[in-house]
Amino acid sequence: MSLPHYRGLTWDHPRGYRALEAAACSIAPGQGLTIAWDRHSLEGFEAAPIAELADRYDLIVLDHPHVGEAVAQDCLLPMESLFDATMLAELETAAIGRSLASYHYADAHWALPLDAATQVMAYARDRIDRPPTTWDAVIDLAASQPVALSLAGPHAILSFQSIVAALGGARPADAFVDRQIGREAYAIMAGLTGSTSRAFVAANPIALLEAMATGEDIALVPLIYGYVNYAAAGRVGFADAPRGTAGIGSILGGTGIAVSRRCAMTPALKAHLLWLMGEEAQRQFIPAQDGQPSLRTAWADPQVDARWGGFYSGTRATLEAASLRPRHDGAIPFQTEASTRFRAGLIDGDPADPVLDAIEAAFHRHHRKGTPL
Repeated sequence: MSLPHYRGLTWDHPRGYRALEAAACSIAPGQGLTIAWDRHSLEGFEAAPIAELADRYDLIVLDHPHVGEAVAQDCLLPMESLFDATMLAELETAAIGRSLASYHYADAHWALPLDAATQVMAYARDRIDRPPTTWDAVIDLAASQPVALSLAGPHAILSFQSIVAALGGARPADAFVDRQIGREAYAIMAGLTGSTSRAFVAANPIALLEAMATGEDIALVPLIYGYVNYAAAGRVGFADAPRGTAGIGSILGGTGIAVSRRCAMTPALKAHLLWLMGEEAQRQFIPAQDGQPSLRTAWADPQVDARWGGFYSGTRATLEAASLRPRHDGAIPFQTEASTRFRAGLIDGDPADPVLDAIEAAFHRHHRKGTPL
């Protein structure tokens, strides 16, 4: 009798696939199932239509901005239909920051938090002894050191949202951003869009960190999604995101495992998913496989932290403080359009108001009034 076979899709970086593939090879068969994991690019992970993926895969590693689209397309199974309320409540407490809460939308959870990440600061250890802690200090540093913004793909608008959060910009009820706070955040980013930001304008976070790790002329990226893989040794150090008048501002990333409606859930698959969320996997197996766990206990484990160059202790406060992105149906096309306009505005030297006007117009085009974010 053949074992149940499942197809999964994750993203093409060791942090995204190595632990899942290792678990599928060494653990899943013993549990009475097989799982084959395919990979797609970071850009596919950030923007691919979730319903199309759910037609082809049983398990999908996704980011929380996709959940509104998934609910509208009715293509995923709610976790409440697979796991009991006690387990989800315990995971809510155990997961760091809003890692599980980010997948709660329309009265249900749509993924389990496999991996936790947010925008933090990356710096070159050979150029910076003590990384700046505030946006004013980042601006001062940029006068003497090459500072790059992360602007490719959706990251221009995500960096903007992080700075808005640091400046205390709560989202208005009928707009994407408070206009005055938006102007202040835009001014910070415009001031940092110098030759280094322009040279790396097309580089996604992985490419930026690779460039820094291999000695290219970047001293600091003030906001970039943290990748523990670059922290164990060498040039790249990580620290909390810069603080503004309201404290740390950062926009949550990370990944969750979602289950498509095509998936025939078995006790063996359920047990495997529970194992991936458990202490053994999160504190030992996933970090050993270049993964970035989601449980608070793993982030606080001194052995895990030491193994990965202080990455966890250096950025934990940022992850605990991180804010969520919009998750409504239309959040992904809005994110894409807004980031394209924002990036062009910075590179072309546009004043703030025309850029913010275009972003507000895109927000209202892609967000139906009254729909929760």
